[in-house]
Amino acid sequence: MSRIPLRHGKPDRRARPAALVVTAAVLLVPMLAPAQSLVTEGSDIVTTDEAATSAAGRNPNPIGAATLRTGLRQDVPLGVDGTDADDLNTLIEGPQNLPEAAIDGGDAAPRFSDDGSGIRLGSFMLRPTINESINGERTRSGGSETRRTYAATAVNGTLTSDWSRHALTVTAEGTHERNLSGSASTKPEGRIDADLRLDLADETVAHLTGGYAFEREDTSDPNAISGATTQAGVNRYSTGASIARDFGILRGTASLAAVRSTYGAARFADGSRLSLGDRDRWAVEGRLRLGYELSPALIPFIEASLGRAIYDETRDVSGYARSSHSYGGRGGLQVDFGEKLRGELGLGYAVVDYEDARLASLGAITLDGSLFWSPHRGTDVDFGLRTTLQDSTTAGVNGWREYQWTAGLSHQVMSRLTARLTGSVTQRDFSAGPDETDWQTGFGLIWNLNRWFDVTANLGYEHTGNASGPDSNLVRAGLGVSLRR
Repeated sequence: MSRIPLRHGKPDRRARPAALVVTAAVLLVPMLAPAQSLVTEGSDIVTTDEAATSAAGRNPNPIGAATLRTGLRQDVPLGVDGTDADDLNTLIEGPQNLPEAAIDGGDAAPRFSDDGSGIRLGSFMLRPTINESINGERTRSGGSETRRTYAATAVNGTLTSDWSRHALTVTAEGTHERNLSGSASTKPEGRIDADLRLDLADETVAHLTGGYAFEREDTSDPNAISGATTQAGVNRYSTGASIARDFGILRGTASLAAVRSTYGAARFADGSRLSLGDRDRWAVEGRLRLGYELSPALIPFIEASLGRAIYDETRDVSGYARSSHSYGGRGGLQVDFGEKLRGELGLGYAVVDYEDARLASLGAITLDGSLFWSPHRGTDVDFGLRTTLQDSTTAGVNGWREYQWTAGLSHQVMSRLTARLTGSVTQRDFSAGPDETDWQTGFGLIWNLNRWFDVTANLGYEHTGNASGPDSNLVRAGLGVSLRR
């Protein structure tokens, strides 16, 4: 059976202005909300190795069923995973600018480390949360419609040390779905990440990281298998090391990361299976960064990266050698005005050179960044930009450039009620075809009954553009209860 990507094209380029309008709307909506009490979300963007340490200490136990979806993963130690093995351009810094991970409203407000929660395990503190929810989902594609009702169990936890020197942070989360009605494919996922911070000297800090993640490839991915009832499962194993040092007004960081990606088999309605083992690969990347401290709040920086992707099989099922070398560089500005405003923005260029002479090099101007803004007490706004280069599985096609814009707004409506609004736009620029644009929006509420229980509600909508077929629209709603310790 031949493998045909679900999508390999995009709407006409005249659709770009519309996409930009949608993006602007998503980014402007959060700026209109009022607020009452300060809640800090997301991770500080300091250097590529300092962010996760501060974030983990500030918010070790997010409230509700799952991690706050803000466009950045605050609970994953930087450089542990959060890496996209399809994207050599952001192999190490993935957690800085991850796209929205779900179309639901996300969990609303984080819990702070001094709230009395957690289980003491020697010199460690464990903070687990479990959420049970009932959800309804409806998908329309062309003239067809599918529905399903399912129960979801989401578990997450953080284990943190309280050593006087050095620190170990382990985070884990997972979601399991069970269909109550309908036959649509479930979407299990899980991950575990560890970050060991070593305080080598007053101005030198090192990180040793490792992680594992599992997910099922989404049907909206251009590399998904057309006609499959269940897409392949993807396993990612990651490890990394980094060292950061301050030299007076100079800040230097060197890091190395490796990711092992393996793919399962896609399944069809007749029971047949299609192995995707030809996509299994290793990806390794090194990165150097140098910053200059104009002031504690303003630090311009330059950064260079070098990567290598090696596929297990020299040639894929279409006969193309997709192993590659990647190169990248960027410059930008990091800002830190405390809890009110912090983040960074970088502009650069990245290129991937494939071993197969029939595959042209894939390059793109990159714009990456994140911004956290607390305009009022109780209101937090976050923005994210991310540019990635992705490998294709289509014969003769090298890959595509993917641009993602995300935004989120959290607002404490009352002392025990918090709301969360999210939005994202993803645009895929193919070298041989029109562009595709997908967008998502979600709204969530969390009602804190007491220190142990929350009631959660989520509503989300996702539009997936498809130039080679009808567009699809998905609506999801859910109601759940969280138990935390």
